[in-house]
Amino acid sequence: MPNQRRLQSCSWKAEDQIKKRQQDVVRFLEANRIEFEEVDITMSEEKRQWMYKNIPEDRQPAQGNPLPPQIFSDDRYCGNQETNSKSVSD
Repeated sequence: MPNQRRLQSCSWKAEDQIKKRQQDVVRFLEANRIEFEEVDITMSEEKRQWMYKNIPEDRQPAQGNPLPPQIFSDDRYCGNQETNSKSVSD
């Protein structure tokens, strides 16, 4: 059974830069026919905390919380829009 890929995103009051990054990731996944579930962390504290907790410490920002988009395969962190897109298709 293939891994479940999840794109952690936000839909509400996202800054233009965040929206663009999310759109870029979605386009990449769709263009490469990679199945994924988009998880909106905006309205769910539980989903937001899950994302924060599952990003490795060495990938956390120096200040504040990590921002979407963040990509996971099952519970394995794959990166964000700036990470090598190859990891998304593993």
